[in-house]
Amino acid sequence: MKVVCLGGGPAGLYFAISLKLRNPSHDITIIERNKPDDTFGWGVVLSDETLANLKANDPKSAEAIHAHFAYWDDIAVIHKNTRTVSTGHGFCGIGRMRLLLLLQERARELGVNLRFETEADDIDALAAEYDLVVAADGINSRVRTHYAEHFKPEIDTRACKFVWLGTHAKFDDAFTFIFEKTEHGWVWAHAYQFDADTATFIVECSQETYDKWGFGEMTQDESIAACEQIFAAHLGGHALMSNARHLRGSAWLNFNRVLCEKWHHKNVVLLGDSSATAHFSIGSGSKLAIESAIALADFIEKEPTLEGAFTRYQEDRRLDVLRLQSAARNSTEWFEEVERYLDLDPVQFNYSLLTRSQRISHENLRLRDAEWLKSAETWFQSHAGANGVHRAPMFAPFQLRDMRLKNRVVVSPMAQYKAVDGCPTDWHFSHYAERAKGGAGLIYTEMTCVSPEGRITPGCPGLYAPDHEAAWKRLVDFVHAETDTKICMQIGHSGRKGSTQIGWEEMDAPLATDNWPLLSASAIPWSSNNATPKQMDRADMDAVRDQFVAATEMAQRAGFDMVELHAAHGYLISSFISPVSNTRTDEYGGSLENRMRYPLEVFNAMRAAWPEDKPMSVRISATDWAEGGVDAEEAVRIAQMFRAAGVDIVDVSAGQTSVEARPVYGRMFQTPFSDRIRNETGIPTMAVGNIYEPDHVNSILMAGRADLVCLARPHLADPYWTLHAAAALGDKETAWPLPYLAGRDQMQRLAERGEGLGLKV
Repeated sequence: MKVVCLGGGPAGLYFAISLKLRNPSHDITIIERNKPDDTFGWGVVLSDETLANLKANDPKSAEAIHAHFAYWDDIAVIHKNTRTVSTGHGFCGIGRMRLLLLLQERARELGVNLRFETEADDIDALAAEYDLVVAADGINSRVRTHYAEHFKPEIDTRACKFVWLGTHAKFDDAFTFIFEKTEHGWVWAHAYQFDADTATFIVECSQETYDKWGFGEMTQDESIAACEQIFAAHLGGHALMSNARHLRGSAWLNFNRVLCEKWHHKNVVLLGDSSATAHFSIGSGSKLAIESAIALADFIEKEPTLEGAFTRYQEDRRLDVLRLQSAARNSTEWFEEVERYLDLDPVQFNYSLLTRSQRISHENLRLRDAEWLKSAETWFQSHAGANGVHRAPMFAPFQLRDMRLKNRVVVSPMAQYKAVDGCPTDWHFSHYAERAKGGAGLIYTEMTCVSPEGRITPGCPGLYAPDHEAAWKRLVDFVHAETDTKICMQIGHSGRKGSTQIGWEEMDAPLATDNWPLLSASAIPWSSNNATPKQMDRADMDAVRDQFVAATEMAQRAGFDMVELHAAHGYLISSFISPVSNTRTDEYGGSLENRMRYPLEVFNAMRAAWPEDKPMSVRISATDWAEGGVDAEEAVRIAQMFRAAGVDIVDVSAGQTSVEARPVYGRMFQTPFSDRIRNETGIPTMAVGNIYEPDHVNSILMAGRADLVCLARPHLADPYWTLHAAAALGDKETAWPLPYLAGRDQMQRLAERGEGLGLKV
């Protein structure tokens, strides 16, 4: 084939090399607009995995590249004048110019025609002249723009400003992150050595800080001088350097996240940054480019047609690209919001930074640097009041008012649909008693309703009759007598989601017969299949408020350690908070202050009826995942309003407030909402949502993303989840019920021998 690669960066060069290795008869030309030794970055970071792929694909170029690598295992984080170092990360760096020259040399050796200082303006003409056009022309790809209607690119311009600099200061012992507080805000640097004399030094800051410094009005020399001033303590007298002198004005940029719906059109295919980008904070742009180049060359040789090759190429690479972009997005957002974490202790800040992308977890850190992680776990326990103890974060105590929890694991509310006329039965006793014996620090009842009309389904429990109180008291007495677990009563009212079928029938669908009347903030049905609720008037509000108070008083007499107001998931209290369900025009609708008026009335009345020494929580939906609904920013204000009213901890859930919701699911998918509320406001939080491994729990806690971690489905499958997690982690301090000690001993022996406990740590 007659092949042209547009762009002489690592992607285009390595594709040409790879295709020539597979079939030397191909006539391959690389067209590059710049000179052979022009480059506008400094260093390139590659992981051990990518190095292995290079060696397997082309040992000769891999050997040449290998000879110029700078290696490091350590990551250093400088924050609050403290330098924290962890090891085992396995990276290497090489100068971008050196990499290009080595790849150019190898390409020439294989017979690739290199044409520098050449513009590729007429893309259609090139597509007609060549059998294959590979668009490796970078993040600002002309080819992608020219065929945009076919490639359908999605370009997301990120919030932070950055400038890519270099320095002769030494950072040869670690990949280094430096955070400096200036008179105009925080500025930080990503620094790493890529040869004996030179290091990359990327300076980054928020738009607000950029504007306050006036970087946009500075010349390049003035901007560099300002950065030298900010990081003088770390540069050892060395200057910062730019290789973007060809640019007029500021060399500061915003990163563009690029992803194309389609990567090929006719005989034109996208490669590298032209098709997908990964933020520099995870150092994987070159990895993406090189591994995609290998895959594209493979499929071109294996498939009989270009269309078939392109289809296989996109199918093969797209999932890896999406995974890497997901990690890169997490990392990008962490840096965009880094100022919410900068008050953390340096130990916790370092952990948060290391785990920001979610590619590195708690146990993965243990494999990398067990000594540092042990010191961090010991710090966490000491910070929790357990001085001199080394245990995983999930086994740290936690105090709310006079309630002290033995650990940070919470059995989340899980509807059972087994109540009879609102009264909990032996099913509930058995269900909750088993989970109390299972080792969690705190267990929740399912949402327990304040009236018959406040039930979600006929099978939902209540707390509005003497027999209800007696049944719950029997359970609480058992939990307190036989375990050291605490128990929380979650109190709620179904609102417009009431009078529906039980969970294993048709969820949220009305009963076939005997439906009861519904109340809500506004007369908006849950769906077209559900009855229209009555918009509550003042008399309704007073009556329901008093029902919440009566239920709270029953919970106190029954002996519960804590109560929670359910203000999430589209139920009655939630229906006031969300503008999706609250369209009132009186003082209870419109602004957030108005929409929060009734929820706060109910909470204040409950708090007044609940003992001062016992804590109260509130569950909120931190986003409606629907246009015009509550978002993460507004959720922070909601949490602050409840905190001002006396909430001790916010149970941060999300969604389930509208049938129009479009949630984004994934592992620990709701944790970012907890993270934001906790670290922007200082309010204690609970995280919930697709959390199912001890590793998840420990990662969330150690990074300061929540104070308690709630697990639902894992506890449905295994009432003894916490005890089993302790055995799997080798924690021998967790107390088991005395009759179960023989089972504990066997499980610990099996764990020590590495035999399956059915629980991934």
